[in-house]
Amino acid sequence: MAPSVKRPTADRRQGRAAYVFLTPWLLGLCLVTAIPLAASLYLAFTDYNILSTPNFTGFDNFERMLGDERFWASSSVTARYVLVSVPLQLMFALLLAVLLDRGVRGLSFYRGAFYLPSLLGASVAIAVLWREVFGHHGLINDALALIGIEGQSWLQNPSTALSTLIVLNVWTFGSPMVIFLAGLRQIPEEYYEAARVDGASRVRQFWHITVPILTPIIFFNLILQTIGAFQTFTQAHVISGGTGGPVDSTLFYTLYVYQQGFKAFDMGYASALAWVLLLVIGAVTAVHFFLSKYWVFYGDD
Repeated sequence: MAPSVKRPTADRRQGRAAYVFLTPWLLGLCLVTAIPLAASLYLAFTDYNILSTPNFTGFDNFERMLGDERFWASSSVTARYVLVSVPLQLMFALLLAVLLDRGVRGLSFYRGAFYLPSLLGASVAIAVLWREVFGHHGLINDALALIGIEGQSWLQNPSTALSTLIVLNVWTFGSPMVIFLAGLRQIPEEYYEAARVDGASRVRQFWHITVPILTPIIFFNLILQTIGAFQTFTQAHVISGGTGGPVDSTLFYTLYVYQQGFKAFDMGYASALAWVLLLVIGAVTAVHFFLSKYWVFYGDD
């Protein structure tokens, strides 16, 4: 009897159907990600102002960064923002997740209410609201006036302007909090019961049971929030009016890339700046993964 050929034909049909469904994603990958990424890599080695043909200049754009004071200023502002806001945000998110995990009535409401800032935190509307809250006649100064303290213009003071943006990022703790809460729900209650029998306090239970078991989730949130912090743009642009002021105290790296590309029309230099940011994010992520083997504990460890 001749072998059946229906099976290979069916497999080919399923394969073609899979490619049909994948086509929108593949088109998006090529048109929105791969081609612009390759184009920006080429432009990083050119002098290009949009109106003229790109002129290949080699590594001139990257050498220019070494003497660019605003490049170093924006790098410093971004580094401080990431190093301060990300740990504070994760600690605050974990603290609230632990509190909500203790059987708070109306958990669904609180979970949704706390998650809402994560959805709105990067929006223009929230940035405008933040500007009003911390303005010279904003709510913060009004509250201080009630107790006899004269406020200041928090956004116009170089020593406090960046701090207001850090507070804004910490306020968007909802997303990591929900992930932490899901992780807490997976910890067996037997671990805590055994610890209580041994006389361990809640603090010791937290540090010796909760934190070690949650380290994979802490690591996951750390990677996501670090990458997001490096890419922060909207808040600084709205609050500073696109200048990064006062005195470049809110000049985030992404804002400087925007200024070079869409204000100075120096697309070649802006592309080089963008690629440096990509490499830095990749390097920081690689360091996190390397160090994770010393503090992240999985179930089979």
